[in-house]
Amino acid sequence: MTTLVCTSAPESAGPARRALPYATYPSFSSYVQARRPVLLRTARSLTSNPNDAEDLLQTALTKTYVAWERIEDHRALDGYVRRALVNTRTSLWRKRKVDEFSCDDLPEPEPLPAEADTAERQALHDAMWRAVMKLPDRQRAMVVLRYYEDLSEAQTAQVLGVSVGTVKSAVSRALGKLREDSELGFVR
Repeated sequence: MTTLVCTSAPESAGPARRALPYATYPSFSSYVQARRPVLLRTARSLTSNPNDAEDLLQTALTKTYVAWERIEDHRALDGYVRRALVNTRTSLWRKRKVDEFSCDDLPEPEPLPAEADTAERQALHDAMWRAVMKLPDRQRAMVVLRYYEDLSEAQTAQVLGVSVGTVKSAVSRALGKLREDSELGFVR
């Protein structure tokens, strides 16, 4: 098989045609304006989604902009950007933690529990607060910090200036009292 090799551009091609891929670009923006369509085609060949290709090209061009002053041979810019495209795509592929699988059947969402009557909910809320207010001050403070403020046992102990063991035992006793409360007898 014979491969044709061109050693010089024909005179009829003119200077504009010879300068396009190997031209020295005076600024980064002029380079992007001139080469964006070609670079976007390369990015699209690396990804399956046109939007991802746009993002990939934007990232590669950002890397090129940062290195613009260090790139000595502006005739090799296309190669630099292509390498940035491939490296960026590889990095994104490696960082990807979730695998996506297509399936024929979509999972059905869990049915929501039947909502309780608003009046019932409010009555339960009021009964709970009355029961919490019956607790001694220290136990009430620990229950509120632990369950209403959602602090850990260590955080609750730090806020109150007591040991973690004290928080555990006091909260345990407080929950026992709440379980025995006659107003909350129906909640188990």
